[in-house]
Amino acid sequence: MKIEDIQTPCYVCEEELLERNLLILDDVQKRSGAKVILALKGFAMWSTFDQIKKYLHGCTASGLHEAKLAYEEFGKEVHTYSPAFKGEEIDEIAFISDHIVFNSPNQLFKYAQRVKEVNPKIEISLRINPEYSESPKEIYNPCGIYSRLGTTKANFDEGVLEFVDGLNFHALCEQNVDALEGVLRAFESKFSKYFKGLKYINFGGGHHITKEGYDVERLIKVIKDFREKYGVEVYLEPGEAVGWECGYLISSVLDIVDNGMKIAILDASAEAHMPDTMAMPYRAEVRGAAEANENEFTYRLAGNTCLAGDIMGDYSFDKPLEVGSRVIFEDQIHYTFVKSTTFNGIKLPSLAIKRRDGKIEGVKEFGYENYKNRLS
Repeated sequence: MKIEDIQTPCYVCEEELLERNLLILDDVQKRSGAKVILALKGFAMWSTFDQIKKYLHGCTASGLHEAKLAYEEFGKEVHTYSPAFKGEEIDEIAFISDHIVFNSPNQLFKYAQRVKEVNPKIEISLRINPEYSESPKEIYNPCGIYSRLGTTKANFDEGVLEFVDGLNFHALCEQNVDALEGVLRAFESKFSKYFKGLKYINFGGGHHITKEGYDVERLIKVIKDFREKYGVEVYLEPGEAVGWECGYLISSVLDIVDNGMKIAILDASAEAHMPDTMAMPYRAEVRGAAEANENEFTYRLAGNTCLAGDIMGDYSFDKPLEVGSRVIFEDQIHYTFVKSTTFNGIKLPSLAIKRRDGKIEGVKEFGYENYKNRLS
């Protein structure tokens, strides 16, 4: 397919740009000694797993279904964490996981012996809340006041040390290594006395390693210094950094109305297909467009649902949009299709891969059955 032949809406992952990200992450692994695993919550396009698993050591999952996807389609290390595990799922999770991460001492004490009986080789970890984060938005701050995520120093029970092979923390969100250094200082000051005898420490995700300007050399030094100081392995589990700037969402203009300004109604939806643009919120870049009124023709780009706020934003173009015009939202591969919904019965965007030779290959189509089968 050529881009003009794509049935919209459609997410397109660019194989060459994904490879660029993987090479950066692999360089960090090789020079720091850390192991990098893919966070499926941020990027789960399993049609790319053959490419990704050439470089990364495995996947981190947020529950049974992500763990099954990692086990079935990635085939390397599976790390599974959940704020709370369910009794009816824990045996299957233990069977297919290499590492299980408990959120609290309560959950660890409840299930540690059971998961070892199911899988004697499984390694056990506890998620720590270092009570320090520089997260830019409170909605993404796992260390905020009254957070349910991770165990604080006050709630730490030394009895867990009998069972754990490692400790985890996750306190970053699209941040550079200086934010990691701040978290590490807090983490070490509260918990380093428990590091002796551990096999590994997991630094979580949120490391914006593949973003231009990220201080890769400083990250490598931080990891090497930590490994040497405590004699442990280090894991990183990025999701966004894997899918960063390696694809786009392509949509089509269905209608143009004028209610004080021109409004282009698209077959894509901010609410259903680009949820992080509303949750963060942030303004997605549109190929060939600028801020409102910078170019001659300004439009409000809006989704095709009944939600009044289903709006991508105001953009200006050199040429007027028409019904059928393609509108391409850049960097819409991470935290998009993993969170997309069928709100209003709207069609889920299809998935495609742009191969290194420039050809675009469709890999997944969605339709009415995908909407119907999640209902009853």
